[in-house]
Amino acid sequence: MDSKLKRRAIFISVLAVLLVIFLAVLANRARFERKMAAWLSAETEDTAESETEVSENAQESPAKGEELSEEELKAFLTDETFFDRELTSYEKKLLEVNDKGLYFVITSVERDMRIQIVDHTGAIVTGVPFLIHLKDQGSYKDQDQDGVVYISGLKAGEYEVTLEDVEEYESPPPTVVTVRDKVEYTAIADISLLMKTEADIIAGEEDTAEKDALEDADETEVTDIRETGGEARTGIDVSKWNGEIDWDKVRNSGIEFAIIRAGYRGSSTGALVEDPYFRTNMEGALYAGLETGVYFFTQATSEVEAVEEASMVLALCDKYRITCPIFIDTEGAGGNGRADNLDVETRTRVCQAFCETIESAGYTAGVYGSRNWFRNRIRMDNLGAYVIWLAEYRATPQYGGDYQFWQYTSSGSVDGIEGRVDLNLSYLAYE
Repeated sequence: MDSKLKRRAIFISVLAVLLVIFLAVLANRARFERKMAAWLSAETEDTAESETEVSENAQESPAKGEELSEEELKAFLTDETFFDRELTSYEKKLLEVNDKGLYFVITSVERDMRIQIVDHTGAIVTGVPFLIHLKDQGSYKDQDQDGVVYISGLKAGEYEVTLEDVEEYESPPPTVVTVRDKVEYTAIADISLLMKTEADIIAGEEDTAEKDALEDADETEVTDIRETGGEARTGIDVSKWNGEIDWDKVRNSGIEFAIIRAGYRGSSTGALVEDPYFRTNMEGALYAGLETGVYFFTQATSEVEAVEEASMVLALCDKYRITCPIFIDTEGAGGNGRADNLDVETRTRVCQAFCETIESAGYTAGVYGSRNWFRNRIRMDNLGAYVIWLAEYRATPQYGGDYQFWQYTSSGSVDGIEGRVDLNLSYLAYE
Protein backbone atom coordinates (compact mmCIF):
# COMPACT_ATOMS: atom_id res chain seq x y z
CA MET A 1 0.00 0.00 0.00
CA ASP A 2 1.45 3.31 -1.01
CA SER A 3 1.83 6.08 1.54
CA LYS A 4 -1.08 8.10 0.20
CA LEU A 5 -3.53 5.25 0.50
CA LYS A 6 -2.16 4.43 3.93
CA ARG A 7 -2.74 7.97 5.19
CA ARG A 8 -6.32 7.82 3.90
CA ALA A 9 -7.01 4.59 5.73
CA ILE A 10 -5.64 6.01 8.98
CA PHE A 11 -7.74 9.14 8.57
CA ILE A 12 -10.92 7.08 8.03
CA SER A 13 -10.13 4.93 11.08
CA VAL A 14 -9.63 8.00 13.25
CA LEU A 15 -12.93 9.45 12.03
CA ALA A 16 -14.70 6.20 12.87
CA VAL A 17 -13.26 6.18 16.38
CA LEU A 18 -14.22 9.81 16.92
CA LEU A 19 -17.73 9.08 15.64
CA VAL A 20 -18.12 6.23 18.13
CA ILE A 21 -16.86 8.43 20.96
CA PHE A 22 -19.22 11.23 19.93
CA LEU A 23 -22.21 8.88 19.82
CA ALA A 24 -21.30 7.49 23.26
CA VAL A 25 -21.06 10.99 24.69
CA LEU A 26 -24.47 11.87 23.27
CA ALA A 27 -26.02 8.77 24.80
CA ASN A 28 -24.49 9.45 28.20
CA ARG A 29 -25.60 13.06 28.05
CA ALA A 30 -29.16 12.02 27.29
CA ARG A 31 -29.20 9.68 30.28
CA PHE A 32 -27.70 12.42 32.44
CA GLU A 33 -30.32 14.93 31.34
CA ARG A 34 -33.12 12.44 32.08
CA LYS A 35 -31.72 11.83 35.57
CA MET A 36 -31.24 15.54 36.10
CA ALA A 37 -34.79 16.27 35.07
CA ALA A 38 -36.14 13.61 37.43
CA TRP A 39 -34.01 14.90 40.28
CA LEU A 40 -35.08 18.50 39.67
CA SER A 41 -38.72 17.43 39.61
CA ALA A 42 -38.42 15.63 42.95
CA GLU A 43 -36.54 18.54 44.45
CA THR A 44 -39.27 20.94 43.32
CA GLU A 45 -41.99 18.80 44.97
CA ASP A 46 -40.00 18.58 48.22
CA THR A 47 -39.45 22.32 48.19
CA ALA A 48 -43.15 22.96 47.62
CA GLU A 49 -44.07 20.66 50.48
CA SER A 50 -41.51 22.33 52.70
CA GLU A 51 -42.85 25.77 51.81
CA THR A 52 -46.38 24.59 52.56
CA GLU A 53 -45.30 23.28 55.96
CA VAL A 54 -43.49 26.52 56.69
CA SER A 55 -46.57 28.48 55.67
CA GLU A 56 -48.82 26.36 57.87
CA ASN A 57 -46.42 26.65 60.77
CA ALA A 58 -46.21 30.37 60.24
CA GLN A 59 -50.01 30.60 60.47
CA GLU A 60 -49.92 28.70 63.74
CA SER A 61 -47.10 30.81 65.16
CA PRO A 62 -48.00 33.57 67.58
CA ALA A 63 -48.21 37.09 66.30
CA LYS A 64 -45.34 39.40 67.03
CA GLY A 65 -45.43 40.39 70.68
CA GLU A 66 -47.79 37.53 71.64
CA GLU A 67 -46.39 35.30 74.35
CA LEU A 68 -46.84 31.55 74.58
CA SER A 69 -47.63 29.89 77.88
CA GLU A 70 -45.08 27.62 79.52
CA GLU A 71 -47.26 24.62 78.67
CA GLU A 72 -47.37 25.62 74.98
CA LEU A 73 -43.63 26.14 74.87
CA LYS A 74 -43.04 22.66 76.28
CA ALA A 75 -45.84 20.89 74.39
CA PHE A 76 -43.55 19.70 71.61
CA LEU A 77 -41.46 17.77 74.11
CA THR A 78 -44.28 15.32 74.76
CA ASP A 79 -45.11 14.91 71.06
CA GLU A 80 -43.63 11.51 70.18
CA THR A 81 -43.93 12.23 66.46
CA PHE A 82 -42.08 15.54 66.57
CA PHE A 83 -38.59 14.18 66.86
CA ASP A 84 -36.97 11.19 65.20
CA ARG A 85 -34.08 11.60 67.59
CA GLU A 86 -33.53 11.18 71.29
CA LEU A 87 -34.40 14.19 73.45
CA THR A 88 -31.50 16.32 74.55
CA SER A 89 -30.48 16.43 78.19
CA TYR A 90 -31.96 19.94 78.44
CA GLU A 91 -35.30 18.79 77.05
CA LYS A 92 -35.32 15.84 79.43
CA LYS A 93 -34.61 18.23 82.28
CA LEU A 94 -37.61 20.34 81.35
CA LEU A 95 -39.84 17.29 81.46
CA GLU A 96 -38.30 16.16 84.72
CA VAL A 97 -38.98 19.52 86.37
CA ASN A 98 -42.54 19.45 85.06
CA ASP A 99 -43.13 16.03 86.61
CA LYS A 100 -41.61 16.88 89.98
CA GLY A 101 -42.84 20.44 90.38
CA LEU A 102 -45.10 21.35 93.31
CA TYR A 103 -47.53 24.26 93.35
CA PHE A 104 -49.61 26.16 95.92
CA VAL A 105 -53.37 26.59 95.75
CA ILE A 106 -54.21 28.96 98.61
CA THR A 107 -57.58 30.41 99.63
CA SER A 108 -58.65 32.68 102.47
CA VAL A 109 -62.27 33.14 103.49
CA GLU A 110 -62.04 34.89 106.87
CA ARG A 111 -58.88 35.30 108.96
CA ASP A 112 -57.71 31.93 107.76
CA MET A 113 -55.66 30.24 105.08
CA ARG A 114 -56.12 26.89 103.39
CA ILE A 115 -52.93 25.79 101.65
CA GLN A 116 -53.18 22.93 99.20
CA ILE A 117 -50.06 21.41 97.64
CA VAL A 118 -50.69 20.08 94.15
CA ASP A 119 -48.58 18.51 91.41
CA HIS A 120 -48.25 19.53 87.76
CA THR A 121 -51.57 17.85 86.94
CA GLY A 122 -53.44 19.81 89.60
CA ALA A 123 -53.93 16.81 91.91
CA ILE A 124 -53.34 17.18 95.64
CA VAL A 125 -50.12 15.45 96.70
CA THR A 126 -50.72 13.12 99.65
CA GLY A 127 -48.52 10.91 101.80
CA VAL A 128 -45.84 13.57 102.32
CA PRO A 129 -45.26 15.37 105.67
CA PHE A 130 -45.12 18.86 104.15
CA LEU A 131 -43.90 21.71 106.33
CA ILE A 132 -45.30 25.17 105.60
CA HIS A 133 -43.57 28.34 106.78
CA LEU A 134 -45.38 31.65 107.27
CA LYS A 135 -42.88 34.46 107.42
CA ASP A 136 -42.71 35.98 110.92
CA GLN A 137 -45.48 33.63 112.08
CA GLY A 138 -44.10 30.11 112.39
CA SER A 139 -44.29 26.69 110.79
CA TYR A 140 -47.21 24.34 110.23
CA LYS A 141 -46.92 20.65 109.46
CA ASP A 142 -49.28 18.55 107.37
CA GLN A 143 -49.86 16.09 110.21
CA ASP A 144 -52.29 13.77 108.40
CA GLN A 145 -50.33 14.06 105.13
CA ASP A 146 -53.44 14.83 103.07
CA GLY A 147 -51.72 17.62 101.13
CA VAL A 148 -53.80 20.34 102.85
CA VAL A 149 -52.71 22.65 105.67
CA TYR A 150 -55.41 24.80 107.28
CA ILE A 151 -54.40 27.76 109.45
CA SER A 152 -57.00 29.74 111.38
CA GLY A 153 -56.92 32.70 113.73
CA LEU A 154 -54.77 34.86 111.47
CA LYS A 155 -54.95 38.63 111.43
CA ALA A 156 -55.88 40.35 108.21
CA GLY A 157 -52.91 41.22 106.04
CA GLU A 158 -50.32 39.76 103.70
CA TYR A 159 -48.33 36.64 104.48
CA GLU A 160 -45.40 35.08 102.65
CA VAL A 161 -45.83 31.33 102.33
CA THR A 162 -42.95 28.95 101.63
CA LEU A 163 -42.67 25.18 101.50
CA GLU A 164 -39.70 23.45 103.05
CA ASP A 165 -37.78 21.46 100.44
CA VAL A 166 -38.94 17.88 100.00
CA GLU A 167 -36.70 15.22 98.51
CA GLU A 168 -37.50 14.34 94.88
CA TYR A 169 -39.73 17.42 94.44
CA GLU A 170 -39.24 20.97 93.16
CA SER A 171 -40.71 23.36 95.74
CA PRO A 172 -42.87 26.28 94.56
CA PRO A 173 -41.47 29.78 94.89
CA PRO A 174 -42.48 31.88 97.95
CA THR A 175 -46.06 33.09 97.56
CA VAL A 176 -47.67 36.16 99.11
CA VAL A 177 -51.27 35.65 100.24
CA THR A 178 -53.79 38.23 101.42
CA VAL A 179 -55.86 37.13 104.43
CA ARG A 180 -59.32 38.63 104.66
CA ASP A 181 -60.67 40.16 107.83
CA LYS A 182 -64.33 39.35 107.17
CA VAL A 183 -65.96 36.48 105.34
CA GLU A 184 -66.84 37.18 101.72
CA TYR A 185 -69.76 35.18 100.43
CA THR A 186 -68.21 34.26 97.11
CA ALA A 187 -67.61 30.79 95.72
CA ILE A 188 -64.18 29.30 96.26
CA ALA A 189 -62.72 28.78 92.80
CA ASP A 190 -60.64 25.69 93.64
CA ILE A 191 -63.22 23.92 95.80
CA SER A 192 -63.01 20.84 93.54
CA LEU A 193 -59.70 20.00 95.20
CA LEU A 194 -61.59 19.38 98.45
CA MET A 195 -64.46 17.40 96.94
CA LYS A 196 -64.53 13.65 97.44
CA THR A 197 -66.58 10.70 96.29
CA GLU A 198 -67.86 7.90 98.50
CA ALA A 199 -64.97 5.77 97.23
CA ASP A 200 -62.68 8.07 99.24
CA ILE A 201 -64.47 7.75 102.58
CA ILE A 202 -66.37 5.35 104.82
CA ALA A 203 -69.88 6.38 103.84
CA GLY A 204 -71.56 4.53 106.68
CA GLU A 205 -69.73 6.71 109.19
CA GLU A 206 -70.13 9.98 107.32
CA ASP A 207 -73.63 10.00 105.77
CA THR A 208 -75.68 9.84 108.98
CA ALA A 209 -78.44 12.43 108.56
CA GLU A 210 -81.60 11.66 110.54
CA LYS A 211 -85.00 13.12 109.75
CA ASP A 212 -86.02 15.13 112.80
CA ALA A 213 -89.53 15.49 111.39
CA LEU A 214 -90.19 11.78 112.03
CA GLU A 215 -90.31 12.46 115.77
CA ASP A 216 -93.03 15.04 115.24
CA ALA A 217 -95.29 13.10 112.84
CA ASP A 218 -98.82 12.11 113.79
CA GLU A 219 -101.59 9.88 112.47
CA THR A 220 -102.88 12.59 110.11
CA GLU A 221 -99.83 12.30 107.87
CA VAL A 222 -100.82 11.97 104.18
CA THR A 223 -98.65 9.62 102.14
CA ASP A 224 -100.37 9.95 98.77
CA ILE A 225 -99.79 12.54 96.05
CA ARG A 226 -102.08 15.32 97.18
CA GLU A 227 -104.61 17.14 95.07
CA THR A 228 -103.81 20.85 95.20
CA GLY A 229 -106.42 22.32 92.90
CA GLY A 230 -103.69 24.31 91.18
CA GLU A 231 -102.74 26.15 94.38
CA ALA A 232 -99.39 24.37 94.66
CA ARG A 233 -97.06 22.17 92.68
CA THR A 234 -96.23 18.61 93.66
CA GLY A 235 -92.66 17.37 93.84
CA ILE A 236 -90.20 14.94 95.38
CA ASP A 237 -86.74 15.14 96.90
CA VAL A 238 -84.31 12.31 96.27
CA SER A 239 -80.80 11.10 97.00
CA LYS A 240 -78.74 7.93 96.72
CA TRP A 241 -81.15 6.25 99.16
CA ASN A 242 -83.81 6.17 96.44
CA GLY A 243 -81.64 4.13 94.06
CA GLU A 244 -82.32 3.98 90.31
CA ILE A 245 -85.28 6.11 89.21
CA ASP A 246 -87.45 5.90 86.09
CA TRP A 247 -87.93 9.61 85.59
CA ASP A 248 -90.45 9.32 82.78
CA LYS A 249 -92.74 7.32 85.07
CA VAL A 250 -92.20 9.89 87.81
CA ARG A 251 -93.28 12.70 85.50
CA ASN A 252 -96.28 10.73 84.23
CA SER A 253 -97.42 10.16 87.81
CA GLY A 254 -98.02 13.89 88.22
CA ILE A 255 -94.72 15.03 89.78
CA GLU A 256 -93.73 18.51 88.59
CA PHE A 257 -90.42 19.21 90.33
CA ALA A 258 -87.54 17.38 92.02
CA ILE A 259 -85.13 18.63 94.70
CA ILE A 260 -82.00 16.51 94.32
CA ARG A 261 -79.26 16.04 96.88
CA ALA A 262 -75.92 17.28 95.58
CA GLY A 263 -73.94 15.88 98.48
CA TYR A 264 -73.14 16.15 102.15
CA ARG A 265 -70.42 17.04 104.60
CA GLY A 266 -69.26 14.02 106.53
CA SER A 267 -70.65 14.03 110.06
CA SER A 268 -67.39 12.57 111.38
CA THR A 269 -64.43 13.85 109.36
CA GLY A 270 -66.13 16.84 107.75
CA ALA A 271 -65.23 15.67 104.23
CA LEU A 272 -67.16 17.24 101.35
CA VAL A 273 -68.77 14.31 99.53
CA GLU A 274 -70.76 14.23 96.29
CA ASP A 275 -73.93 12.16 96.31
CA PRO A 276 -73.17 9.21 93.98
CA TYR A 277 -76.56 9.61 92.27
CA PHE A 278 -76.50 13.39 91.89
CA ARG A 279 -75.50 13.59 88.23
CA THR A 280 -77.70 10.67 87.19
CA ASN A 281 -80.71 12.15 88.99
CA MET A 282 -80.15 15.66 87.64
CA GLU A 283 -79.83 14.49 84.07
CA GLY A 284 -82.80 12.13 84.38
CA ALA A 285 -85.09 14.75 85.92
CA LEU A 286 -84.13 17.42 83.39
CA TYR A 287 -84.51 15.02 80.46
CA ALA A 288 -87.99 14.13 81.71
CA GLY A 289 -88.91 17.82 81.71
CA LEU A 290 -89.14 18.38 85.48
CA GLU A 291 -88.20 21.58 87.28
CA THR A 292 -85.14 20.96 89.43
CA GLY A 293 -83.63 22.24 92.65
CA VAL A 294 -80.81 21.03 94.87
CA TYR A 295 -80.10 20.45 98.55
CA PHE A 296 -76.95 19.80 100.56
CA PHE A 297 -76.79 18.17 103.99
CA THR A 298 -74.64 20.43 106.14
CA GLN A 299 -72.32 19.62 108.98
CA ALA A 300 -70.58 22.98 108.82
CA THR A 301 -69.44 24.35 112.16
CA SER A 302 -68.55 27.85 110.94
CA GLU A 303 -69.34 30.38 108.25
CA VAL A 304 -66.11 29.44 106.48
CA GLU A 305 -67.24 25.82 106.17
CA ALA A 306 -70.68 26.96 105.01
CA VAL A 307 -69.04 28.91 102.18
CA GLU A 308 -67.12 25.75 101.27
CA GLU A 309 -70.34 23.73 101.14
CA ALA A 310 -72.09 26.32 98.99
CA SER A 311 -69.05 26.50 96.71
CA MET A 312 -69.18 22.74 96.20
CA VAL A 313 -72.88 22.87 95.29
CA LEU A 314 -72.27 25.69 92.82
CA ALA A 315 -69.45 23.75 91.20
CA LEU A 316 -71.69 20.68 90.80
CA CYS A 317 -74.65 22.68 89.46
CA ASP A 318 -72.66 24.73 86.99
CA LYS A 319 -73.72 22.81 83.88
CA TYR A 320 -77.35 22.19 84.82
CA ARG A 321 -80.46 24.35 84.54
CA ILE A 322 -81.61 24.97 88.10
CA THR A 323 -85.02 26.66 88.41
CA CYS A 324 -85.99 25.77 91.99
CA PRO A 325 -84.01 26.98 95.02
CA ILE A 326 -80.75 25.53 96.30
CA PHE A 327 -81.27 24.53 99.94
CA ILE A 328 -79.03 23.96 102.93
CA ASP A 329 -80.37 20.90 104.75
CA THR A 330 -79.90 21.53 108.44
CA GLU A 331 -80.89 18.61 110.68
CA GLY A 332 -79.34 16.18 113.10
CA ALA A 333 -76.72 13.52 112.38
CA GLY A 334 -77.59 10.98 115.02
CA GLY A 335 -76.49 13.03 118.00
CA ASN A 336 -72.78 12.54 117.34
CA GLY A 337 -72.45 14.70 114.24
CA ARG A 338 -69.80 17.41 114.29
CA ALA A 339 -72.52 20.09 113.97
CA ASP A 340 -75.22 18.52 116.18
CA ASN A 341 -74.37 20.62 119.22
CA LEU A 342 -73.93 24.01 117.60
CA ASP A 343 -75.50 26.91 119.45
CA VAL A 344 -78.42 28.74 117.85
CA GLU A 345 -76.37 31.77 116.80
CA THR A 346 -73.64 29.76 115.10
CA ARG A 347 -76.11 27.51 113.27
CA THR A 348 -78.01 30.58 112.07
CA ARG A 349 -74.81 32.17 110.75
CA VAL A 350 -73.96 28.91 108.95
CA CYS A 351 -77.31 29.00 107.16
CA GLN A 352 -76.87 32.66 106.27
CA ALA A 353 -73.36 32.15 104.91
CA PHE A 354 -74.49 29.23 102.75
CA CYS A 355 -77.47 31.14 101.37
CA GLU A 356 -75.54 34.36 100.76
CA THR A 357 -72.89 32.46 98.80
CA ILE A 358 -75.56 30.75 96.70
CA GLU A 359 -77.38 34.00 95.98
CA SER A 360 -74.16 35.84 95.13
CA ALA A 361 -73.85 33.37 92.26
CA GLY A 362 -77.32 34.27 90.94
CA TYR A 363 -79.41 31.40 92.36
CA THR A 364 -82.32 31.41 94.80
CA ALA A 365 -81.28 30.04 98.20
CA GLY A 366 -83.30 28.35 100.91
CA VAL A 367 -83.17 26.54 104.26
CA TYR A 368 -84.63 23.09 104.96
CA GLY A 369 -85.53 21.92 108.45
CA SER A 370 -88.20 20.38 110.66
CA ARG A 371 -90.78 22.30 112.66
CA ASN A 372 -88.97 21.62 115.94
CA TRP A 373 -85.59 22.49 114.38
CA PHE A 374 -86.91 25.82 113.16
CA ARG A 375 -88.43 26.55 116.56
CA ASN A 376 -85.50 25.55 118.73
CA ARG A 377 -82.24 25.36 116.76
CA ILE A 378 -82.25 28.37 114.41
CA ARG A 379 -83.07 32.07 114.74
CA MET A 380 -85.65 32.23 111.97
CA ASP A 381 -86.02 36.01 112.18
CA ASN A 382 -82.59 36.23 110.55
CA LEU A 383 -83.53 33.98 107.63
CA GLY A 384 -86.58 35.82 106.31
CA ALA A 385 -84.80 36.71 103.06
CA TYR A 386 -84.54 33.07 102.00
CA VAL A 387 -86.97 30.37 100.89
CA ILE A 388 -88.08 28.18 103.79
CA TRP A 389 -88.64 24.45 103.23
CA LEU A 390 -90.59 23.01 106.13
CA ALA A 391 -90.60 19.31 107.03
CA GLU A 392 -93.72 18.48 109.04
CA TYR A 393 -95.61 15.22 108.62
CA ARG A 394 -99.19 16.17 109.41
CA ALA A 395 -102.31 16.85 107.38
CA THR A 396 -101.95 20.52 108.30
CA PRO A 397 -98.67 22.01 109.57
CA GLN A 398 -98.61 23.50 113.05
CA TYR A 399 -95.52 25.58 112.32
CA GLY A 400 -96.52 29.20 112.71
CA GLY A 401 -93.83 30.81 110.57
CA ASP A 402 -93.71 31.47 106.84
CA TYR A 403 -92.69 28.72 104.46
CA GLN A 404 -92.77 28.27 100.68
CA PHE A 405 -92.04 24.52 100.40
CA TRP A 406 -93.60 21.82 102.53
CA GLN A 407 -92.33 18.26 102.82
CA TYR A 408 -95.48 16.59 104.06
CA THR A 409 -94.34 12.96 104.20
CA SER A 410 -91.28 10.76 103.95
CA SER A 411 -93.40 7.68 103.27
CA GLY A 412 -94.81 8.56 99.88
CA SER A 413 -95.15 6.29 96.88
CA VAL A 414 -94.47 7.37 93.31
CA ASP A 415 -94.44 5.26 90.17
CA GLY A 416 -90.86 4.93 88.91
CA ILE A 417 -89.30 4.90 92.40
CA GLU A 418 -88.91 1.70 94.40
CA GLY A 419 -89.72 2.10 98.08
CA ARG A 420 -90.66 5.21 100.03
CA VAL A 421 -89.97 8.74 98.83
CA ASP A 422 -90.39 12.24 100.26
CA LEU A 423 -93.34 14.18 98.85
CA ASN A 424 -93.47 17.98 98.75
CA LEU A 425 -95.65 20.90 97.82
CA SER A 426 -94.29 24.17 96.46
CA TYR A 427 -96.20 27.43 96.85
CA LEU A 428 -93.41 29.38 95.21
CA ALA A 429 -93.72 30.72 91.69
CA TYR A 430 -90.58 29.90 89.69
CA GLU A 431 -89.49 29.97 86.07
